[in-house]
Amino acid sequence: MNNDIITSSGSVFTDLGFSPDEAAILQMRADLMADLRKFIKAKKITQAKAAAIFGVSQSRVSDLIRGKWERFSLEMLITLATKAGMHVSLQTAA
Repeated sequence: MNNDIITSSGSVFTDLGFSPDEAAILQMRADLMADLRKFIKAKKITQAKAAAIFGVSQSRVSDLIRGKWERFSLEMLITLATKAGMHVSLQTAA
C-alpha cells in the first residue's frame, strides 16, 4: 500500500485523470446539481413539486437528488436551474 501524499491540482476531476476541458464540464455539472439539491431542500418542496417547477418527471428529480450525474447534460442542468429561477453564468479565470 502506497502512503505517499500527492498534492491536488485543485480539481478532483483533473486528479482523477480527466482532461482539463472534460474536468471543467464535470465540475460545472457537479456544482449545478449541488445547487439544485440545495434549492429543493431550502424550499422544503417534495420531489413532485420540484418536478412541476422543473418541467420534468419525478423520477428525474430523484436522479438529481441521488447524484446520478451521468444522466444530466450540462445543458439540461442549466435549463433546470433557470426554471428554478437561478441565474447561471460562466466565470472564467484570467
